[in-house]
Amino acid sequence: MAHVSLPHDAKAGPTKPEVRAVLLDKLALGPDDHFAEVGSCTGAVTIQASRRAGRVTALERKASKVATTRKNLAANDAAADVTVREAEAPDGLPDDADALFLGGSRNYEAILDHAVETEVDRIVMNVSRLEVAGSATEAFREREILDEVVQFQVSHGYELAGATSFDAENPVYMLVGGAGNREGEQ
Repeated sequence: MAHVSLPHDAKAGPTKPEVRAVLLDKLALGPDDHFAEVGSCTGAVTIQASRRAGRVTALERKASKVATTRKNLAANDAAADVTVREAEAPDGLPDDADALFLGGSRNYEAILDHAVETEVDRIVMNVSRLEVAGSATEAFREREILDEVVQFQVSHGYELAGATSFDAENPVYMLVGGAGNREGEQ
């Protein structure tokens, strides 16, 4: 996977590289796909998605983070047609997205409703808080778009007294599903 340079800080995030790897695998983006992201923050996911999808629409509600996303995009090799919008989702979401990533939990029910209405084929939502993961899982189920919930935690090794110990990152709950043509699926 190509390196992502994030010289500009958004005071939050980015989605960790290992989490991005799983996320991009679940989204299975191809050159004909239109990828939409809610909560671009540093632009780390936007950058990597732009290397796989044909078009990318990244939404961010805070002007400072929109600027950070744009600066980090400029510092990387984005291959796709990328649009960065300052908007509070679901406003600003495209009606023709093939894949959608929710990087946060703000307004997620309205965003999921939009995804169902526009039949987004692949949807992934990352959550870091247990209570939100439970309610978001229920929201996916209510809309009949849940395929799986994955919980994982990444740890990085460091030297301690001549041996290796590990620092653990916070766990991530990843909800995976889709609202595209699901007729006939079991």
